[in-house]
Amino acid sequence: MTLPVSTLVISALLGYLLGSIPFGLVLTRLAGLGDIRKIGSGNIGATNVLRTGNKPLAAATLILDSGKGAIATLLALAFFGPEAAIIAGGASMLGHTFPVWLGFKGGKGVATALGVLLAVSWPVGVIACATWLAMAFLFKISSLSALTALGLSPIFGWFFGGPLVAGLCLFIAALVYVRHAANIRRLLKGEEPKISFGKKKA
Repeated sequence: MTLPVSTLVISALLGYLLGSIPFGLVLTRLAGLGDIRKIGSGNIGATNVLRTGNKPLAAATLILDSGKGAIATLLALAFFGPEAAIIAGGASMLGHTFPVWLGFKGGKGVATALGVLLAVSWPVGVIACATWLAMAFLFKISSLSALTALGLSPIFGWFFGGPLVAGLCLFIAALVYVRHAANIRRLLKGEEPKISFGKKKA
């Protein structure tokens, strides 16, 4: 990369600070639902917000978590160019998964990852989202869908975005896999819960 150090630092800080905004925690507290970290899995992401029973709040968390990654990436792209966008996108993932405000204990990064990919190379983001949806429809396991979509994203990134995008995809995939270590263990044991697309029968 040929970025000046100052540009690299600004891009990284921009990405990290935007990515570290814990929307799941903020929204659940504003809604009077308490501390999301004490509910369900303790995660601050949309999946755990859904466990409060508030679907609109979970949807808002999903949109905002995706949006912060996309905004960080697009701002860096607009002001500093594509290389800075790569840095900001990766930093926003670090901010979401390891936010300084929460003792570096954040979310698993799937929504933020998809937002970053859509912003840095929309074909890569669209294919990753489509892969998630296809896997979710076939196997009805959210974590497996995310791990598959993001695990394949470096290949998508190479073909549709080039080496820099592929490198970002590889970094994102590695981060998401690390944060899904417990899910991977449950998948291997056949104990990972499935997605419920419809209402449960009484």
